[in-house]
Amino acid sequence: MFLHNRTPRLPTPEQALRGRPMPALSVPDRHTVLGTPLLGPYPEGLEVADFGLGCFWGAERKFWQLPAGVWTTLVGYQGGHTENPAYEEVCSGLTGHTEVVRVVFDPAVISYESLLKTFWESHNPTQGFRQGNDVGTQYRSAIYTHSPSQATTAEASRASYQQVLTASGYGTITTEILPAEERTFYAAEGYHQQYLSDSKNPSGYCGVGGTGVKLSDPFGTNWGASCPTGIASAPGATDK
Repeated sequence: MFLHNRTPRLPTPEQALRGRPMPALSVPDRHTVLGTPLLGPYPEGLEVADFGLGCFWGAERKFWQLPAGVWTTLVGYQGGHTENPAYEEVCSGLTGHTEVVRVVFDPAVISYESLLKTFWESHNPTQGFRQGNDVGTQYRSAIYTHSPSQATTAEASRASYQQVLTASGYGTITTEILPAEERTFYAAEGYHQQYLSDSKNPSGYCGVGGTGVKLSDPFGTNWGASCPTGIASAPGATDK
């Protein structure tokens, strides 16, 4: 039903694929680039953030390349109904999941606000069920929060970015912001993890690109002081 629609749409829980009680895949022990464990439990004091911003290959690289504070990253599926999905099932549009990157970070070194700045500026959050040439519900923009504080900060950043996007001629942000506890994260297959690393596919395809519009500081703090702020360019610009 969904595969033949020209316009992608999310399945209901009743329409989604059933999935399986246990993962049908294995995940490597360590991050190809950072050398840290991929799966928890993580060291005390670290926090977790989940972001969907199009193809998770390029999205993950955006975060592991940040200068400091990111302990590990891994890609997976989240936001849908199918338990322990496989990549082909997610691509069918019948799971409801979107491709996400999980970022495990040290808040004493890098703030959640800084991660949000990378998130917003690394894709076009106004495109709905697509990102660039990648079309499908699995490419939708999403933030899955792990605390009330993250939820409040994510909502505030969305409102702030909407203002500068509107001033630059873009439409309405379609990013969904939901509690991670209501949207289970399922790690993706091992070959997807750090797919664009130098040891795997350094010249591989990356469909993630930004609008060129920078996110100004919405909170009156210096959380984005290390990055340019304000409106940077007109629609159509990319930042790859």
